[in-house]
Amino acid sequence: MSLDLLIDGMACPAEDSRTFQRTDPVTGEVATHAAAASVADALRAVQAAQAAFADWSRTGPEVRRKLLSKAADIMDARSAEFVEAMVTETGATTVWAGFNVHLAAGMLREAAAITTQVGGEVIPSNKPGALAMSQAKPRGVCLGIAPWNAPVILGTRAVATALACGNTVVLKSSEMCPRVHHLIGDCLQEAGFPAGVVNVISNAPEDAPAVVKALIEAPEVRHVNFTGSTAVGRIIGRLAGENLKPALLELGGKAPLIVLADADLDGAVNAAIFGAFMNQGQICMSTERIIVVDAIADAFVEKLAARAAALPHGNPRDKVVLGSLVTPTAAQKMDALIADATAKGAKIIAGGTRDGAIHAATLLDGVTPEMRIYSEESFGPVKSIVRVKDTDAAIAVANDTEYGLSAAVFSQDITVALDAANRIQSGICHINGPTVSDEPQMPFGGVKASGYGRFGGKAGIAEFTVQRWITIEDPNQHYPF
Repeated sequence: MSLDLLIDGMACPAEDSRTFQRTDPVTGEVATHAAAASVADALRAVQAAQAAFADWSRTGPEVRRKLLSKAADIMDARSAEFVEAMVTETGATTVWAGFNVHLAAGMLREAAAITTQVGGEVIPSNKPGALAMSQAKPRGVCLGIAPWNAPVILGTRAVATALACGNTVVLKSSEMCPRVHHLIGDCLQEAGFPAGVVNVISNAPEDAPAVVKALIEAPEVRHVNFTGSTAVGRIIGRLAGENLKPALLELGGKAPLIVLADADLDGAVNAAIFGAFMNQGQICMSTERIIVVDAIADAFVEKLAARAAALPHGNPRDKVVLGSLVTPTAAQKMDALIADATAKGAKIIAGGTRDGAIHAATLLDGVTPEMRIYSEESFGPVKSIVRVKDTDAAIAVANDTEYGLSAAVFSQDITVALDAANRIQSGICHINGPTVSDEPQMPFGGVKASGYGRFGGKAGIAEFTVQRWITIEDPNQHYPF
């Protein structure tokens, strides 16, 4: 049985009943048969969303709040389905999958809470007796393109605030996890959202360029959000710009974790282990570069290597910390990064082995700019340690990247730590915390090649609405001619 598309409140097959398969990265068996949407199917979803917009945009905040809250409760109740789908389609551990559901439900509840915060303001006018206002109005049909690595979180984030603000949505699922993303649509549909307000389409990998292009170019689509690689983000941004449509892009990262001379070493090790190896390092905020000052480098690295070497890895259905990478090809990239680094002088101090798509937690000490892993996002459990002489050198290395999403600084001197945080070029920076962190109400996004725009809270309202200037004036006012 194939997973259908969700268009205009109904489950339906793709044109000509085309389907594609997603395989389990651990077993190699078929995980999901899903509908392979054509361009025509994608445009049908857009048209359904456009037809539903007029009524939905006029729906009051109380109704929107109730529906989003109900969807959150349904998502919680269906947690086991989400977990099973994530493990099977992406190789994630049950812990990571369960956290995805927990945070995604929280995002729906935060979206419910902001329905009454989509407002405006009265602005003083130079015209006597005139009342001038700004109003935040929904944009229209919003397209969300979600990735596979945190699929419940990021699939939900792609649509929740947009719905809260009165927009209708089309969610284009990842080819790697169509079932997970379809389950999000199921929860919203079960909650009672009107037909056409929420639409979910899946497509075969080979059809992605044509489907995405058609969706962005569709006149009815008024906003695009995309979470994924910087390479694809550049394409999305170009297409959106050519069609004069705003885009919210949350892209790749090369997050630094700086350990200064006075840092709490055990606290820094805990944060580095979590940030580097949660979900096998397949998170945009993953700690990619551990930058440590020479004065404490030996002690810190010894503790870090011991912790990393002890992390259990294997089949995500077992009690392990590291499960599978999303594909065997992704795991093979780890081999290439390790080979390049060790050939140029780096030393493996933990891990370095893999079995198919399952890779051990790996640390490379003595990484230098000549090595691929210094600048290239690994998006896996192979992480670099860069030793530097002092704080200034640490910040220089942290900023020596095209990316700028998340960062962390460890120091017991808060004045020093805050100064360092202010000098790091990133959209997010945590002092004495891991690079991996997310809360529904926080402004989430990056700078440089990590994208632009912000999800979350009031920042999300600004993204998914457009400001209108409205005046009430004296009809008998004076004109110069």
